[in-house]
Amino acid sequence: MNATAANRTVAAATSVASRPAPRSPGAARRLRRWLLLLGVGLLLLGTREAAALDRYEGLAYAADDGELAYREIHWRYQDRGRPARLVVYRCPNGQPFARKRVWATASATAPNFEFVDGRDGYREGVRGVGARRQVYWQAQRDDPVAQRTLDFGANAVVDAGFDALVHEQWTALRAGDAVEAAFLLPSRQDFLAVGIERIGGDDARTRLRMSLDAWYGFVAPQTELVYRNRDRWLLQFEGIGSIRDADGDHLPVRIEFPPGRLTDEVGRADLETAATLPLVDRCDG
Repeated sequence: MNATAANRTVAAATSVASRPAPRSPGAARRLRRWLLLLGVGLLLLGTREAAALDRYEGLAYAADDGELAYREIHWRYQDRGRPARLVVYRCPNGQPFARKRVWATASATAPNFEFVDGRDGYREGVRGVGARRQVYWQAQRDDPVAQRTLDFGANAVVDAGFDALVHEQWTALRAGDAVEAAFLLPSRQDFLAVGIERIGGDDARTRLRMSLDAWYGFVAPQTELVYRNRDRWLLQFEGIGSIRDADGDHLPVRIEFPPGRLTDEVGRADLETAATLPLVDRCDG
């Protein structure tokens, strides 16, 4: 790793990397689980130029059998003059089961967001303004909400802010430089140090890998993403997403974002309907 990349490490990332390494199977499993939760937040296209209102779709396939696991319908729009996102997650049969909303802040890489899963009431998010914001998490609808106020450093990355980071560091990544960041895990209410680097590609596409930026990263799964070079459109995500199965385990998925499924031929009524759809408590069929 070169000196420029090393200087990008923030205090939050350093504090995580300096903790004692996991020495028990239970600690290693917890570490793996924390990295699993980095997943689906990476999938919103954060900084790509968008129409005032548009919509696109992601198709998530189970890694083990290739079957469609769920769909993601994304809307990008303006909320009182600031960029915002709405994502509705649908079962294979089309029933909506989860919803996410994302609002831009002064930091492109650290937006506020809220996520709720109608199947069990799982919730997580970030709210507030400035460098100190509240992070919250609820495992199930009847559980207490865990909340903590954290300091967000300059390299803090939250949810869809990963895509903004890729856009900001595109030239360095294409040149083969490693980029470090502190990725927020609401369920842990802390940051994890991660590294992003180019692992392949050609004139048309670039393949990136995100992994724990620590010597014990070998115990955790990695995430790979493919971007289209000409407009930095996220084409594919491979890794463990934040959407869980019926047993509460995070799904290993491959999510495709076909560019042909982007359209600006949508109305405000479409968005408002999607924002208020009742969420089902189970995916039937």
